[in-house]
Amino acid sequence: MKPYIVIVLAVFFLACEKGITIQPENQPAKLVVEAQIENGQPPIVQLSNSLNFFSLITRAMLQGSFVHDAAVTVSNGTLSQPLIEYKVPIDSGYFVYYYGLPAGAPLLLGEEGKTYKLDIRVGGAVYTSSTTIPVLAKTIDSLWWKPAPRVEDTPRVTLMVKVTDPPGYGNYIRYFTRVNRDPFFPGASSVFDDQIVDGTTYEIQVDRGINRNDTLDEKEYGFFRRGDTATVKFANIDKVSFEFWRGLEYSYQSVGNPFSTPTRVVGNISNGALGAFCGYAVQYKTVIIPK
Repeated sequence: MKPYIVIVLAVFFLACEKGITIQPENQPAKLVVEAQIENGQPPIVQLSNSLNFFSLITRAMLQGSFVHDAAVTVSNGTLSQPLIEYKVPIDSGYFVYYYGLPAGAPLLLGEEGKTYKLDIRVGGAVYTSSTTIPVLAKTIDSLWWKPAPRVEDTPRVTLMVKVTDPPGYGNYIRYFTRVNRDPFFPGASSVFDDQIVDGTTYEIQVDRGINRNDTLDEKEYGFFRRGDTATVKFANIDKVSFEFWRGLEYSYQSVGNPFSTPTRVVGNISNGALGAFCGYAVQYKTVIIPK
């Protein structure tokens, strides 16, 4: 093709380009529910309002997003217990709010194999959900550590578990880890099904859980260190809880990737609310890693 023809075609196509300006819409706030109940523990419910995706989020905005004065009830089919709002200080005059059992109320503790219903009434709207605490069928047999691979003279170690999966598909798990007296944090990918490992006993590395409010140090990701006391919280969950956390974690990991597939996070709260009510059948295992 002759050079002048190429130039003419380039000018033609440039002239056909149309500038597109996208103005993101501000959406009305939706109720966000983060609720859970695990075996041997009372229910915990956090309520907040959603923020727009392009909002400049500040601590004051997050503080103001908590939903107060809601009527929250959890029932197990026999006992129906209203919850009350608690205020927990964190730092610099900021607080976290959640709904829990009132002092002196009959104990409504999670039990394996039971279904629980959640009822929330706030702002003239009603939101409902239900979850099941499975029977603790998939368990950790043993927990140990070993030196980090391909790294010499380092305090970094990896944590290993041996897990037995019972025969029959549908055993879903979510895991968390704690180091010393720190809080429990979920792994970057914390939920798994048994499509590949059904009915087997297998060994697998457990990555250290992450606090998503912190900047991720890729050199330290997944490792524990000599001198740590490491605890794994291993939870059996139902399919709805698995689908919710899998979708949410995939969404976290794909942020900023223009080639990722759009993800719709599906919760189990009615009336258009966001979030989920999840039941956990929990097992704890601890190992002390010598210095």
